[in-house]
Amino acid sequence: MSVAFARAHVVGAGLAGLNAATLLAQAGLPVSLSDSAARAGGRCRSYFDPSLGLTIDNGNHLVLASNPAVKAFRARIGADEPLAGPPHADFAFADLSTGERWQLRLNDGPVPWWVAVPSRRVPGTRMADYLPLGKLLLGRAGQTIGQVIRAQGPVWDRMLAPVMLAVLNTDPAASSAVLAANVLKETLAKGGLASAPRIAKPTLGAAFIDPAVDWLAARGCPLATGRRLKAIRFDGDRAAALVWADGEEAVAPDAAVVLAVPAWVAGDLVPGLTVPDDHRAIVNAHFAVAPPPGAPEMLGVLGATAEWIFTHPDRISVTISAADRLVDAPREALARTIWGEITAALGLGDAAMPPWQIVKEKRATFAATPAQDARRPGQRTAYTNLFLAGDWVQTGLPATIEGALRSGDSAARLVLGQSLVYGRGA
Repeated sequence: MSVAFARAHVVGAGLAGLNAATLLAQAGLPVSLSDSAARAGGRCRSYFDPSLGLTIDNGNHLVLASNPAVKAFRARIGADEPLAGPPHADFAFADLSTGERWQLRLNDGPVPWWVAVPSRRVPGTRMADYLPLGKLLLGRAGQTIGQVIRAQGPVWDRMLAPVMLAVLNTDPAASSAVLAANVLKETLAKGGLASAPRIAKPTLGAAFIDPAVDWLAARGCPLATGRRLKAIRFDGDRAAALVWADGEEAVAPDAAVVLAVPAWVAGDLVPGLTVPDDHRAIVNAHFAVAPPPGAPEMLGVLGATAEWIFTHPDRISVTISAADRLVDAPREALARTIWGEITAALGLGDAAMPPWQIVKEKRATFAATPAQDARRPGQRTAYTNLFLAGDWVQTGLPATIEGALRSGDSAARLVLGQSLVYGRGA
């Protein structure tokens, strides 16, 4: 039987924790919100970088027009900074190895007639080449994408592999077919309007984090930063106290704890908890220069180290997924390689490299393999008043903004004794 609590401690102020906290506060519960970092946001943080003289995001995080948890969260906190992106699902690509450029242009509705129009699909492909997409929707637990469809051919090389690499942050052929299928069911299978990309501008902080922190503060729930949770003291089947670096805090009998911390932190804090233990890196590069007129807001790049180029009014950013091979690469050499690819992709000629910053996230996401997906826990624990949130819990989605927000929603609903909208609690 579900048990409703009268108050809550939320540990971790990334998107999962912020969503849980706002839902609990909206329901009238007193909420304490803490984070070990100096600012909220987790991996979706924004900060001023003095070497660039700009406020940047640690990385480029993409959401899609259909993401329901994104819409609900932003509406709740009154986020009025619009998300940028094309009105339709248009994706620009450039292959630097061949010089080819094209746009993948999905039609708005669920019937994918775009595959019948050569100008809308990948160059050099036929309608029949897209049939494996339907087969991938039937992927089963334990299967990799490469076991369900052939990981080769122009549709794979020029569309599915780069998109799945960005979504799953793992070698696509070795990634979970179920996670890929779940993403496709909510996007491509629903048509272009559901798949249109949305980008936070000017920053992730303005679009997601700052409005949530302000909303909570206005309701008597200020964020306590720089507060590290060292341990949880348990008494029988409940969490009885939170042991912070600055002392121990009792958890009242009518209080719940939402643990919205990274997987490896939760694994250390909760006895017997199985969590993903294999992670993949993401490398982001930022350059303090305005993009050329007419540059796409997002450009997929093939035949290069750079994978996706994002243009902002005051900067150009690059994201490289599954980037473990680059984590130890010299920063300036990496920046020069990426800048050379940007100049080729955006037609900047021999423009000198502007001020730059490289941001490396060594454990950006769990590896989206079948084995790691099987290690993702539900959101209930062995302790009646302790619940989990984070993009690494079992949401059915890979480690995305939407998945993180859904986990926060589900954790809050478990605290409130309500039915889940997303995922599973156990």
